[in-house]
Amino acid sequence: MKKFVLIILLPITFIFGCMKKKTVDLIVFNAKIYTVDSLFSTAEAVAIAQGKFVAAGTTDEILHRFKADKMLDLKGKTVYPGFIDAHSHFYGYGLFAQRIDLTATTSFEEILDIVKKWADENPEGWIIGRGWDQNKWKQTEYPDNQLLNELFPDRPVMLTRVDGHAVLVNNKALEISGLKLNENKKFAIFKKDRFTGILLDNAADIVKDAANHPADEEIVRALKVAQEECFKSGLTTICDAGQKVRFIEIMDKLQQKGELKIRIYAMLDPEDESVRFINEKGIFRTGRLTVRAIKLYADGALGSRGACLLMPYSDMPETKGSILFSNDFYSKYCEVAYASNYQVCMHAIGDSANRFALTLFAGFLKTSNDRRWRIEHAQVINEADFGMFGKYNIIPSVQFVHAVSDMGWAEKRLGSKRLQNAYAYKKLMSQNGWIPYGSDFPVEEVNPLPGFYAAVFRKNFNGEPEGGFLPENAVSRQEALKAMTIWAAKACFEENDRGSIESGKAADFVVMDTDLLNADEKQIRQAKVLKTFVGGEEVFSEQLNH
Repeated sequence: MKKFVLIILLPITFIFGCMKKKTVDLIVFNAKIYTVDSLFSTAEAVAIAQGKFVAAGTTDEILHRFKADKMLDLKGKTVYPGFIDAHSHFYGYGLFAQRIDLTATTSFEEILDIVKKWADENPEGWIIGRGWDQNKWKQTEYPDNQLLNELFPDRPVMLTRVDGHAVLVNNKALEISGLKLNENKKFAIFKKDRFTGILLDNAADIVKDAANHPADEEIVRALKVAQEECFKSGLTTICDAGQKVRFIEIMDKLQQKGELKIRIYAMLDPEDESVRFINEKGIFRTGRLTVRAIKLYADGALGSRGACLLMPYSDMPETKGSILFSNDFYSKYCEVAYASNYQVCMHAIGDSANRFALTLFAGFLKTSNDRRWRIEHAQVINEADFGMFGKYNIIPSVQFVHAVSDMGWAEKRLGSKRLQNAYAYKKLMSQNGWIPYGSDFPVEEVNPLPGFYAAVFRKNFNGEPEGGFLPENAVSRQEALKAMTIWAAKACFEENDRGSIESGKAADFVVMDTDLLNADEKQIRQAKVLKTFVGGEEVFSEQLNH
């Protein structure tokens, strides 16, 4: 006689209904959630407890498994992991917000008008501004300091170019800084043996050091201003690309007091105080602050012709830029970093600077590794050098938006042949299979969306040019989103803590009114951040449109 087993299939809702619900702090539901996990899966709801994601799933699943006093019904809005800026100047942005803003100027005459007005309203101290770009002017030559000397014979003036690598100073600023022009001729621009007031890179830094002596109160104010703008843009973690120990210690104190909630991955400036910090503390990590990198500069910027090229500039054949420091300088800090398992993050723009950095790194790394040393910008690469990124697992840390910011004049600097291996983000991504994105703000906007848009469409935020700039190096929407979330986290050794919406990771996420993975171009340009959360805490909110 045969025996039969009766199997009763119960609805999943009945099963969940019989389970005791677990209490969590927050449930987010009725959303489209891009988890950016290894499968790039989507969900409808997440449960959050003690600042971390507990589970993600359908709305029915999460509501049957969990209960919370705080419930957030997003009514179909889109959720992403908190955006991560892999290369920014966080403190610098906040400080810049308190200076004269010259980013929208279209002529030197306009700059003079703005500076004069500011000086009248602020009659004492240094006159400091930032953001001018001669490439946007009708006359694209560098400005001259003659009128500044006439207008301000007894008051120091320093106006920094948009890239931060060139400054225009008057004679009073030069005098106060103590800069000796005869010792810095390769970093100063002359016309017929007369100094024009333009200083590049190393020489510019000497005047910057003389001009900037912020009190602790000014530093705190700058950090809070920068944080507010980041949260509005959906940024929950930033990499501060080059910082002094003093400022990092202030960041730490503010975070401990709960006044600075944004997560910071800080790169140390190359100086003796940084070496002391590394030797005393090693890899420094708290819940919101990590210090485990040194920032070096191989060269300057392409826009100011300070980038170091293998062959001369196409529009100025008498120069090809230069490496900024001695071999001993770079070796010293690479040795310190290697011994302490710190990253080295090397700014390199020109093809000669990139070759220099890649070769230097190869000498330390030897073979395949997980040190994650980075080249910041990796903007112009010689065809023969791309393979070194993959061979030594060197990370090209790029700024997608730079391509479309520079496209109006990049070919003039490089010529058509070199341009083909510039801003080559798809080609660079293929070396290691991933690539992190940063904005380089305040050189660019804090908002990461122009970078996402530039990565995918190779256009600026006005939708130009038709067909895209060097479109063969566009990346997919998935890749662009990963570059500003999980891959940016990986570039900082933090992919196990943040960068995706998965159980056990920090509950950092952003709510937007637009599905970036499916929206058309115009919708992406109009997309808005509605809410930003760090560790499950709402740190920015706009009214949801129902």
